Amino acid sequence: MLKLLKKTRVVVLLFFLIVTAIAINPQFETKGVSIKSVEKDSSAYLAGMVSPTQETAPTNYERISMLNGEQVNNIDDYNLILSEVLMNDTVRIQTNKEEYSVQKTTNDLGLTVQNVPSNNLRKGLELQGGTRVLLKPEEKITDTQRDELIQVMQYRLNTYGLSDIQIKKSDDLLGNKYILIEIAGATKQEVSDLIASQGVFEARIDNQTVFSGGQEDITFVCRNDGTCAGIRECVTVTEGEYCKFEFQIRLSAEAAKKHAEITKELEVITNEDGQEYLSKKLDFYLDDKQVDSLNIGADLKGVEATQIVISGPGIGVDQQEAIQDALTQMNKLQTILITGSFPFKLSIERVDTISPAIGSEFTKNAMIAGIISILAVSIIIFIRYKNPRVVGPVLFVSLSEILLTLGFAALVKYNLDLAAIAGIIAAVGTGVNDQIVITDEILAKQVGEYNYNWKQKIKKAFSIIVAAYLTILAAMLPLFWAGAGLLRGFALVTVVGMSIGIFITRPAFAAMIETLNKD
Repeated sequence: MLKLLKKTRVVVLLFFLIVTAIAINPQFETKGVSIKSVEKDSSAYLAGMVSPTQETAPTNYERISMLNGEQVNNIDDYNLILSEVLMNDTVRIQTNKEEYSVQKTTNDLGLTVQNVPSNNLRKGLELQGGTRVLLKPEEKITDTQRDELIQVMQYRLNTYGLSDIQIKKSDDLLGNKYILIEIAGATKQEVSDLIASQGVFEARIDNQTVFSGGQEDITFVCRNDGTCAGIRECVTVTEGEYCKFEFQIRLSAEAAKKHAEITKELEVITNEDGQEYLSKKLDFYLDDKQVDSLNIGADLKGVEATQIVISGPGIGVDQQEAIQDALTQMNKLQTILITGSFPFKLSIERVDTISPAIGSEFTKNAMIAGIISILAVSIIIFIRYKNPRVVGPVLFVSLSEILLTLGFAALVKYNLDLAAIAGIIAAVGTGVNDQIVITDEILAKQVGEYNYNWKQKIKKAFSIIVAAYLTILAAMLPLFWAGAGLLRGFALVTVVGMSIGIFITRPAFAAMIETLNKD
């Protein structure tokens, strides 16, 4: 062992393993729950709580340890205690940073939490569950226009309250431009409804547009405040239950002036109940589809109204389902009114949805498959060489390559998905092949033309290995763009894993075999 520590190549490998351990940062104390996101303008947000940034490592997320003095050990504890403390007007939240006093305005504090991560590795869609959507603009756009579209999309998804959002640019080999969205914990219907449509909202009177969604016409949208937004009534209808939501908005001076100009020409009519309204209604359209209509009171004729009430329906088989549908529709409409429309129409090319339970199963199966593969390779190598001095280094270096690749992923904050895991397996498989080449060269009998010294043997082995590396590297490059970038994780991790092998682990392995088998 002391001889090995004198080898510079082995010391370099050990150094990078230490760096990897620091990057992955395994945690052995995981009590409490980590805050994944804080919805903007929610009760928690107003109390000073903020969402972690993309740069924040999962193990450094702010952790909730107590709610109103009760200990929180995991997410089940959190949900149980939260259901009890929400009956109070004030909720005290103790975290590892400070204590917050949250004044409750709704039955949702606006927090999304998870069990405390055990390390800094970030799980992709397949390993934690969620929805992946591949979008394609319906017209040719430039890279700058796509960047602007992604900004609007990020704002809309964040405003809607979805967390763990990954929005990436992607191109295929034909030059088509795509946008790839991965959202943990979101349903397929939720994401499709929010991003499949352009989201053009218009309020019209007599088919004339009074105002549209976005900050140009709308200066304020009421959210998370029961005094100006919420469910106003529920009634039983033929289809089941019908619930109506309402929320207030404020218009810009220009939009209010337009309202006055259109309404001053309308007639005043009286309905059967003796109430006076204008002859035309205020119609709400979302992507050219009418979603609701409101009567306009006679007192608003020719008036520059700056406050408008938006309403809409929620329908379900029972009242609870109707209320939930109404809240979802209200949240969607509020989001579109705040963010405005997408500058381009988008088509959904592909949608993948994986449940968190399946994602957890994928993680477990991937770990089991990796362990079995390494053990199987070790057994085969032992049968081949019948020398434990060969099997030990092969096993150690294979595990080192996996750890170093995971350390790289943790360091650059790369989300590990099934494609990335396949890339790790491919890189390790290539590594084992290279180790066999090195072993055969070093242990070859010194007879005839093969009577080389140690340096010549290693040089010959590495000439074969480098040639194979360059060949596979050339084969991986097209995969960065093939399939609209969906294979990029496999290509990237394979290249990284092989590069780690060429520059770090293969030289160390050669030094181990040379030292352990020199006698």
